[in-house]
Amino acid sequence: MTGIDFNFGKGFTISKHISKEASNFDRIFDVFKDLLTHTSGDIDEAFKWLNTLDKEYNIFSDEYSLGDFEEELKKRGYIKEEIDPKEGKKGKGKGKNILTAKLESALREYALDQIFGKLKKSGIGNHQTTKVGVGDERDGENRSFQYGDDLARINMTESLKNAQINNGISDLRLTENDLIVEETKHKAQMSTVLMIDISHSMILYGEDRITPAKKVAMALVELIKRKYPKDTIDIIVFGNEAWPIKIKDLPYLKVGPYHTNTVAGLELAMDILRRKRNTNKQIFMITDGKPSCVRLPSGEYYKNSNGLDEMIVSKCLNKAAQARKLKIPITTFMIAQDPYLRQFVELFTAQNKGKAFLTGLSGLGQMIFEDYEKNRIKRI
Repeated sequence: MTGIDFNFGKGFTISKHISKEASNFDRIFDVFKDLLTHTSGDIDEAFKWLNTLDKEYNIFSDEYSLGDFEEELKKRGYIKEEIDPKEGKKGKGKGKNILTAKLESALREYALDQIFGKLKKSGIGNHQTTKVGVGDERDGENRSFQYGDDLARINMTESLKNAQINNGISDLRLTENDLIVEETKHKAQMSTVLMIDISHSMILYGEDRITPAKKVAMALVELIKRKYPKDTIDIIVFGNEAWPIKIKDLPYLKVGPYHTNTVAGLELAMDILRRKRNTNKQIFMITDGKPSCVRLPSGEYYKNSNGLDEMIVSKCLNKAAQARKLKIPITTFMIAQDPYLRQFVELFTAQNKGKAFLTGLSGLGQMIFEDYEKNRIKRI
């Protein structure tokens, strides 16, 4: 490991005690992945930061330079040069370095390890229900074979015991009446929409709130892929409007000059979940401020950044109630603790019968992780 100590609220710090056990590439690669998340995937800017850090912490040496690191990134398939279509392959000079899909995946894995710790990849989901029947996880209970049961569930040891008891050793034969199968428990599948606030307030007052939000999103995606491969997760961002983004686009996410149109985000999230076949659905919303924008029937935006606007709040509460009727709980992670924001979150949560966490940046990832784990157990 490198000497990185990532601080969600203040950015990152680098210790002077950098491990020499890891290879040159590996110890710098961890620093580089952190920097890429901060720079929203801008490789050239991340290289500039590495160069600046090298002056103070001696990250590189005569034997292994920044140029060597860049070349190794290319050889390992993490970055590639983007060729200008106007220039073609014969163009002069170097093209711009861009991330490959391999590096985008590495960033998600790194975020998962940072926030949730090392997790082993699972071939099936882990979210149990109390309903017994044909499912994915063996229950330990046995019953007689019934027509239509999966033959892979037959307990041969118990079945042979039955055959011996029913027919005797001298006339040992296995019939359908002797067969015993193991019970299984159904697994509740979950469809999740993660809403990320990208309004301008996410970088106000010198506090970086969008980077940890991105890290949490990347980690949650990787968690679901590893432990709950049957679940689905969709990511949407919301500012003046709301729109979906692809998982691969998470590292490049930036804050814009936007207000906070929470209503648009909720509308899109519910529209996505309506199309899901899973019974269990939920919305996670990461935001640091009050709703301050809605689109009027005329198509124009109504914006108000002063306090809690009665009309905007009313529309938000209506959407919360609508989600409740659709049996979609909303868990709000408010990265602020202002009294009037607390009041809004309490009203919003009461309307939805969901959950709310008023949290700082440092505990955000673990809170979402714990909440996701708890929501796995669905009684159906």
